[in-house]
Amino acid sequence: MAVKIFSSAFIGLDARIIEVEVDFTSGLHAFSIVGLPDKAVEESKERVSSAIKNSGGKPPQHHNRRITVNLAPAEIKKQGAIYDLPIALGFLLASGQVKKFKTSDKIFMGELSLDGSIRKVRGALSTAILARQENKLLVLPKENQKEAELVKGLRILAVENLKGLLKILEGKTENYILTGKGAEDIPAQEYPEIDFAYVQGQESIKRALEIAAAGGHNIFMMGPPGSGKTLLSRALPSILPRMAKEEILEVTKIYSVAGLLASKNSIIIKRPFRSPHHSSSAAALIGGGSHIRPGEITLAHRGVLFLDEFPEFHRDVIEALRQPMEDGKVLVARAEESVIFPARFTLVAASNPCPCGYLSDPQKECTCLPSQITRYRRKISGPILDRIDIKIEVPRIGFEKLTSKIVAEESKNIRRRVEESRTIQESRGFLNSEIPLQKIQEYCKIDICSKDLLRQAMRRLSLSPRSYHKILKVARTISDLEGKEDINREQLAEAISYQNQKDIY
Repeated sequence: MAVKIFSSAFIGLDARIIEVEVDFTSGLHAFSIVGLPDKAVEESKERVSSAIKNSGGKPPQHHNRRITVNLAPAEIKKQGAIYDLPIALGFLLASGQVKKFKTSDKIFMGELSLDGSIRKVRGALSTAILARQENKLLVLPKENQKEAELVKGLRILAVENLKGLLKILEGKTENYILTGKGAEDIPAQEYPEIDFAYVQGQESIKRALEIAAAGGHNIFMMGPPGSGKTLLSRALPSILPRMAKEEILEVTKIYSVAGLLASKNSIIIKRPFRSPHHSSSAAALIGGGSHIRPGEITLAHRGVLFLDEFPEFHRDVIEALRQPMEDGKVLVARAEESVIFPARFTLVAASNPCPCGYLSDPQKECTCLPSQITRYRRKISGPILDRIDIKIEVPRIGFEKLTSKIVAEESKNIRRRVEESRTIQESRGFLNSEIPLQKIQEYCKIDICSKDLLRQAMRRLSLSPRSYHKILKVARTISDLEGKEDINREQLAEAISYQNQKDIY
């Protein structure tokens, strides 16, 4: 007799229904799993057997029968230990060890430990969204409950062990079905300890970071070692606005599929700040691998991707950023499958001016050969720099500024301006860095005097059409920060100054 139970598989960030079919027939004992299972799925035979035995049932070895588990559709790769629970339930039903219950209105997921307890799995939020769409009850581990509760109206049964679940399904104990509350009761975001008030001096850099935070603009900082590039970058999250409910769901879904949600905190309420090491591979940054997983740019979605020592990254890794920076998404293509991941991040890149770091430094002499400097800077191509909205030089901080008693502006005050600017942008339907080409003329209007200034800048600086559009978008952000409806000449001049950095590569 064949039994069918529903579970899920992941294609990119989205879940898809998987039918777990268990057939129990006469013959010599055999336990086989088919349907493109990976090694973790294959090993579920051992986990299921021990979990059933330690939960008071008779494991497959006690039956002189042939057991076949089919995971359909067969052409989809099945990964992970998510199928332990549905396989165990299918076997118990097929072997007549439990009272029959309705399976067509439920989706099951969970990894079984050898003692029968049910462990946390990845991708619970994606499966919860699927279960709500299919109007099915989601049965999942207790540790994944908070994720599932983010889906409003979803019926949830969160369980801790196989024995307790069987009692509920057979009606021997009370059925504790919960309903998803949605993103209504999410706690307020706590901001990091690094505050802009702790950073002495560098007011021009803070201004540039404020503009980057307000409009979601990419920024490139260059300066000698110890000038504060890393500290300023790590303080950036303190001025970023709180995430909207839709963004919280979106980011949590990414981290859920990637298996990066902490046990105690199953909801991502802070904007991501990812800082991969410069030795990272293209697959680690962009996504991929034998089993396609989201990379650092997707994990930084709706947050910040900080690339310190930018030229030290492999050239192919840097060049792989072109499409995501332009499109806000990345297509990871393999011979057998292609997956699209979201990648709407703010890039913050930091670099020294040369390998030793002291080129053009007024206090320390550069020891690099011209060929070394050329080779160092050649790693960052023109097309990559052309996709960066703000380029700024970070100077060395003098002793007087370091020891000054003047307290710098706190992050909360800057964040208030950033949030007000974001509110204006939300009324348009997108961030200023994401303004579509066909909407630039509508939202980035400039007068005749400003147009003449921009014409001169384009000619003298040999700027590309892409740089022209980025200047207008940055000027739009500056105008929004000042609460102005129109872009004036001063705002445009400031935006142009962020592209007029001759000493920056």
